[in-house]
Amino acid sequence: MSYTKEDIRRIAQEQNVRFIRLQFTDLLGTIKNVEIPVSQLEKALDNKMMFDGSSIEGYVRIEESDMYLYPDLDTWVVFPWVTQDRVARLICDIYMPDGTPFAGDPRGILKRALKEAEDLGYSAMNVGPEPEFFLFKTDERGEPTTELNDQGGYFDLAPMDMGENCRREIVLTLEEMGFEIEASHHEVAPGQHEIDFKYADAIKAADQIQTFKLVVKTVAREHGLHASFMPKPLFGVNGSGMHCHQSLFKGDTNVFYDEKDKLGLSATARHYMAGILLHARAMAAITNPTINSYKRLVPGYEAPCYVAWSASNRSPMIRIPASRGLSTRVEVRNPDPAANPYLALAVMLRAGLDGIQNKLPLPAPTDRNIYIMTEEERQDAGIPSLPLDLKEALDEMLRSDIICEALGDHALAHFYELKEIEWDMYRTQVHQWERDQYLTLY
Repeated sequence: MSYTKEDIRRIAQEQNVRFIRLQFTDLLGTIKNVEIPVSQLEKALDNKMMFDGSSIEGYVRIEESDMYLYPDLDTWVVFPWVTQDRVARLICDIYMPDGTPFAGDPRGILKRALKEAEDLGYSAMNVGPEPEFFLFKTDERGEPTTELNDQGGYFDLAPMDMGENCRREIVLTLEEMGFEIEASHHEVAPGQHEIDFKYADAIKAADQIQTFKLVVKTVAREHGLHASFMPKPLFGVNGSGMHCHQSLFKGDTNVFYDEKDKLGLSATARHYMAGILLHARAMAAITNPTINSYKRLVPGYEAPCYVAWSASNRSPMIRIPASRGLSTRVEVRNPDPAANPYLALAVMLRAGLDGIQNKLPLPAPTDRNIYIMTEEERQDAGIPSLPLDLKEALDEMLRSDIICEALGDHALAHFYELKEIEWDMYRTQVHQWERDQYLTLY
């Protein structure tokens, strides 16, 4: 929906809104907010709310800390889980004191990528995300455990699926907040779930992913559960992905569709996919941004670890869903829900546009199960693997001019620094597996 300032003032009064959260996202994808009383709403609507950017991960130094929150009026929503002294939300863009957009704002980075697409004649990038999550039990103090709330499997029902009631309440809450939910179901792993919501333009889709995570965690807590979007919380079962279905439009025309093509794919779609495949290894640090992300990207657990595509086979990184016409789209399967959605969509779009601009040739599809191919067979077929760990992904990112440009100097430098620290902490830590393996052996 579109809102005016007057709409927001009226709804706030009618629904007894007492507080407004001005939300934004830091470089690592964490939602941040400044909560203001409704008496300060007018100031917020006039873009006059200031905050200290030096305290936000990946933003600015202490000597240049003043930043401004510019609310996007169309993101106005009243949270349904508070009935008295109600709380509303506005998602904000970040601006500098001189009125220029902050170069390190993830939402602004995605807007820059979309402007590049617009300059090439594409009016919209539509995205349908599929973030998966686990539900864990909490202990007597309300702290999360690693004990799952059920032992269900794919599409199971209660009593095997003990998360059914929680998932249903999540769906109802999301619908009350304006989401159009298409399906919800138990996923493959015990305790794992998926809720699919309708595609939207890229900015709205990224906003919805952040809102979705907040709702899932809030409702789960009310059920005595902890919802985790960690990519691989448990060994020996599938991890959680965030497949991103995407397509480009010119007006009302889906430029990925060509009815004359055997697969219904236009030359634009093929060049776009070629760009995604070419830059896949360099994008991985953004689409799979944690140490843990690479525990998911291993053979045997339905997560793609090889850079290839297919119209049907689910082992490659890119799959083409069966729908055609306006629904023709590319499903990129390697991103995970730990990714900052604004940055992930920005780098995927920029990679795809590079493929279009340079008319990159699309490799032949891989219709065999890549997991059972030998390394020699994969090499002969020209199928590289995604990075094996975060360090390799970071090194690949720095080698790509396209991905570095998509992020911009500010975000690139700060993201790399934060992830280098994360890698070094992991690398130097002594883990329980090492003690179990070596303590008595040596």
